[in-house]
Amino acid sequence: MAEITAASVKELRERTGAGMMDCKKALAETGGEMEPAVDWLRAKGLAAAAKKSGRTAAEGLVGVAVQGTRGAVVEVNSETDFVAKNEQFQEFVRDVAQLALAANGDVDALKSAQYPGGGTVEEKLTNNIATIGENQSLRRTALLEVAEGAVISYVHNAVAPNMGKIGVLVALEGSAPAETLQTLGKQLAMHIAAANPQALHADDLDAELIERERAIANEKAKESGKPANIVEKMVDGAIAKFKKESALLSQLFVMDNKTPVSDVVAGAAKECGAPVHLKAYKRFQLGEGIEKQQSDFAAEVAAAAGQTQAA
Repeated sequence: MAEITAASVKELRERTGAGMMDCKKALAETGGEMEPAVDWLRAKGLAAAAKKSGRTAAEGLVGVAVQGTRGAVVEVNSETDFVAKNEQFQEFVRDVAQLALAANGDVDALKSAQYPGGGTVEEKLTNNIATIGENQSLRRTALLEVAEGAVISYVHNAVAPNMGKIGVLVALEGSAPAETLQTLGKQLAMHIAAANPQALHADDLDAELIERERAIANEKAKESGKPANIVEKMVDGAIAKFKKESALLSQLFVMDNKTPVSDVVAGAAKECGAPVHLKAYKRFQLGEGIEKQQSDFAAEVAAAAGQTQAA
């Protein structure tokens, strides 16, 4: 039996790209022999999974789960939309969304959670990468909870129950009847999916986002050629309009395009005779913020041919 040293573990990691603990286990299983260890990792799919880990995963599914007064949303990415239709991938997203109810919005805690049937969520994901054949990642999760009321979920254009490209959670707090909360929550969630508000209240909008909009509005106003005091008023007006259109409570309800969302909530409370408060919301859109790698196969072939000719 060959000695298992730090150097041999490092070498195996460099050759296969597998994790340190997997490399140590592979060497232990093969008596410290390098080539059998490489084969062991390949047989387990661990080396293949590691080699695929550098590829961009910007497709996949958003999954939601609700239990009592708690709701969770997760985003699990893959490289291609084809994998989103894979039953194994969908089962993983469904299970992870349920497990996210106990993770309190902590993606690292979710990755470390025990997966049904054994192992952790992260270990199950690694196995899925190897068996499905392309890179995947558990990107993010969020949780909403109310002391009294309901958390309502909605998936826009669902490809399977509780999973699709856009997932929304709405937290409604209050003692209104369950039917009122569910109806209102579903309508608000559909609005959020369509209108994509940037914050609940105008005061909650990101300061950098406001400054960016102010700079744009300022440049537009200057082009009018009007005096500085008028330009300043034009900019202030543009920012006020931006805040109104970007904050959920001041947005016009998509179902009638004239009533502010805050009035919709107040109207529902008045109608049922019990308090209803829109506490929070979460909206996950698949792949938002991920820079997708665009692959032009014809261009790649042309480039390769040019390199060959140049050689």
